[in-house]
Amino acid sequence: MYDHVHAARPAPPASSRPEVPVTKPVAREPQRRNARSNRARILATARRELGRNPDTTLEELARAAGVVRRTLFGHFPGRAALLEALAEEASEVLRGAMAEAAGPDEPADRALAHFTLLMWSVGDRYRMLLALARHDLGVERVAEILAPARAEVTAILERGRRDGVFPAHLPPAVLSAGLEAMVVALLEQVNTGALEDDGTRTAVAMLIAAGVPERRARAVVEAVGPAVRAKSVPAE
Repeated sequence: MYDHVHAARPAPPASSRPEVPVTKPVAREPQRRNARSNRARILATARRELGRNPDTTLEELARAAGVVRRTLFGHFPGRAALLEALAEEASEVLRGAMAEAAGPDEPADRALAHFTLLMWSVGDRYRMLLALARHDLGVERVAEILAPARAEVTAILERGRRDGVFPAHLPPAVLSAGLEAMVVALLEQVNTGALEDDGTRTAVAMLIAAGVPERRARAVVEAVGPAVRAKSVPAE
């Protein structure tokens, strides 16, 4: 007899139901832009400060970059991660610079001078990596970064040898490895303050080591220098 007490009440019409507010997603793009800006600033600061002092700590880099310690460690949890990011950045810049290399129709001596001047601007920007390579990155990692440049120089030497521009005193791949080692050594001398060079002296030395007479080497570098420097990687 009491069944009517427990009978289900009809649901209110949809129009009378209370509306549940819909939460709009928070826009995260400004946060992402800020994070990218912080990361770029930290890397630029690391290039500058580590170039001055390879023993600079992450805490010191955070202060120099104008970010709190937590922000720096959020991007780079340790020194190895920061240096690897710099190595990858250097690799990308190197590949970008190589896109500006002389074409296959350019005489090989001019092409080698052109390429050396292009690479010097990249090497000068990241020369602090050379000071850190053996201890932090490892020689193999630096060799991996430089591999495309070595291959390009080898190709130029092979072409120059076929065209009679370079003598056949060493196999092209062997000579390319030797020239690479010379450039690395000269960049290290810039680190110590023993050498000042905008790439001109190194380019001349490269051509002489490749077998070009000194007078011709200087004339070639002087001829190609202005155009190459106009598109070289700017120092920061």
